[in-house]
Amino acid sequence: MIKFVLDYSSGVPIYRQIIDQIRYGIASGQLRLGEQLPTVRALAVELKVNLNTVSKAYKELEIKEILSTQQGSGTYINKSEVMLSEKERTDKLREICTQFSSKALSYGFTFDEIIQALQMLSTSKIK
Repeated sequence: MIKFVLDYSSGVPIYRQIIDQIRYGIASGQLRLGEQLPTVRALAVELKVNLNTVSKAYKELEIKEILSTQQGSGTYINKSEVMLSEKERTDKLREICTQFSSKALSYGFTFDEIIQALQMLSTSKIK
């Protein structure tokens, strides 16, 4: 089971953060095919958010067939890997880059320094 962590200052809607964390959990192997997730009510209480927020996240993942809900039994991981559409991939990469560059720029790094560090990472020269 994964530990959900919400960032209220990120500007990303809470339901979207829940979706992203479930998708990451599947991609990273922390959540496995057939694994049961907390009930909507239990997760809402744990995260101190409205039931509708968790329900919206679960419903969106059900529509994409990533989760399946069995009435009276619970909500389960339905896929062992999550594929993103090209648009989702582009949007997610843009979101990650925006958050990353904002943080790096706030520490005074220039875009050239950021790009150089990324290039070094890609060649495994920086740890």
